[in-house]
Formats: sequence, C-alpha cells, structure tokens
Amino acid sequence: MNTLTAPWRHGAQQAWASLAAGWRDLRHRAGGALTRFRRKDAAGREDEAGWGLVSADLRVEDDRIIVRMELPGMNREDLQIDIDGDQLSVSGEKHFEQESGDGSYRLLQCAYGSFRRDLILPHIVDAERTQARYRNGVLRIDMPRSDRGRRIPVRAAD
Repeated sequence: MNTLTAPWRHGAQQAWASLAAGWRDLRHRAGGALTRFRRKDAAGREDEAGWGLVSADLRVEDDRIIVRMELPGMNREDLQIDIDGDQLSVSGEKHFEQESGDGSYRLLQCAYGSFRRDLILPHIVDAERTQARYRNGVLRIDMPRSDRGRRIPVRAAD
C-alpha cells in the first residue's frame, strides 16, 4: 500500500511547495500595496473589511522624491495626504456606486471603502513645498527633499 501512495504524496508535496512559493513571490512583489479597505454599513458601523491593491512607485531624484499611486475610480476630494517626518500617508475613501437595474453581481473584485497606505520615505522632505495632482486615476506627489540636516564643524578646544 505504501508504494501506491508514495507517488501521490510526493506529487502533493511538490504542488504545495509550488503554491507556497507562488504566494511568497506575490507577497514580496506586492509589498505594502496590499491595503485593507473598511466599509460602513447603513448604521455607520464598520462592515467586514475587504482587501485591494494600492500600487505605488517611488522615485528618488537629486532634489526631490516623486510618488505615483494608482487610485482609479476615486475623486480627488476623497483623498488626504499627510507627511510626518519620513512617513507619507495617503488615505481616502472609494465609494461603491450601485448601478440601477435588476441584475446582480456575479464577480466583484474591486475594493471599496476607506483605506490608508503608508510609505517610508528614504529622505526627509519639505512638506510645505510638496505638491499633489490627481488625474486619470493616478495620484502624483512631488516632494522636494529637505535641507534640514547640516554638518557641524568641530573647533579646537581652548
């Protein structure tokens, strides 16, 4: 009996290892993009949470940091951007708009509700001069790097 189940067991172990490797790779590639969306029910209580991807690109240039986030289907009025030290936080709410008609959804993959996506910035930025634009579902945040730090000269002791 052992000789009959050994190939099946080996195949199942290989399939499991492949599936686990695939999930690890997806988690690594998605990084922090996997974001929790919280919906509110009719009474204003938080409903079950859904998950969605909020993809971001972060580019460092000599004098600035540029972040692009894909946020399709949102209004710019529903977005909020905060900078605290080296952390950029983008939060907002993506509203679910029920289309009229008698049909029902058979597939619903888009995430709706309130969310928050945090990114650690590689340099301190000047929050006062930061600019943001939202067009065609893409949020672009242009943050000038700060010159807060400075070198302190060491003097000879008297």
